[in-house]
Amino acid sequence: MDQPQTQERPSGGGLSHSAVDAITAVVFFAVGVVMMVDNHRIGITWATDGPESGYFPYHIGLIICIASVAVFLKAMFGKHRNREIFVSWARFRLVLLVLLPTALYILLIQLLGIYVASALFIAAFMRLLGKISWLKTILVSVGVNAVLFWMFEVQFMVPLPKGPLEALFGY
Repeated sequence: MDQPQTQERPSGGGLSHSAVDAITAVVFFAVGVVMMVDNHRIGITWATDGPESGYFPYHIGLIICIASVAVFLKAMFGKHRNREIFVSWARFRLVLLVLLPTALYILLIQLLGIYVASALFIAAFMRLLGKISWLKTILVSVGVNAVLFWMFEVQFMVPLPKGPLEALFGY
């Protein structure tokens, strides 16, 4: 008599393939809605001289929304849902250790400028995750950003987002 096959799951559980599909579908649905709302604002009809600026992007957003609903329904209610673990909680935690500081970094760029935010970002990773000494952390994080500032602002004359510190020096 054949033994029923069991799916092995890593200890500690985690997100299944179906759950990840459903989460991804929700995120893409939100992107589609944003596309539709924004392009509706600039015009989605057919004008006398052709389509308005938002016509095609609006419809692409609509297609994304429809596809997202289909993926979500299949992931949540489909007959052949994949319940195998996609990522364990332990591994997902490692992803969040990079994702959350990166999101904070993006916010800090808006508030402090790219150079100060980048120095803090590099320093945080070196010190907290790499357990690197304070001296090396400060030298690398400040040094890298000083070189990038010199390269982009002075040599290439490419303005990058500035904050209050750069304003003190006239940039």
